[in-house]
Amino acid sequence: MARILIVDDAKFMRITLTNILKKANHEIVGEAENGREAVRLYRELKPDLVTMDITMPEMSGLDAVKEIKRDFKDAKIIMCSAMGQQKMVVDAIEAGAKDFIVKPFDDSQVVDSISRVLR
Repeated sequence: MARILIVDDAKFMRITLTNILKKANHEIVGEAENGREAVRLYRELKPDLVTMDITMPEMSGLDAVKEIKRDFKDAKIIMCSAMGQQKMVVDAIEAGAKDFIVKPFDDSQVVDSISRVLR
């Protein structure tokens, strides 16, 4: 069981991920709706893992990954992207994200990705 921070500007996406992760016995320690909030909550909560949307207002997921990884080298972050955002996914992996999952979410894909990253 991991302590997870969910970051997405769409409330229904956060709810969807929360439901998938709780079913897999993970604990949701916080939710953020933009990158700036994600960085603040990461510092405060120090979660085991973060699911991070790429495209968000105020601060993108990509910028948030860079900032979190700069201060917390061991941070485990999984990017969430819609189809067609391959270039941004590659940028995110280069910035330090450990994996990515594609929207719409497939429950088993999400759980498998989290298990892989937590190993």
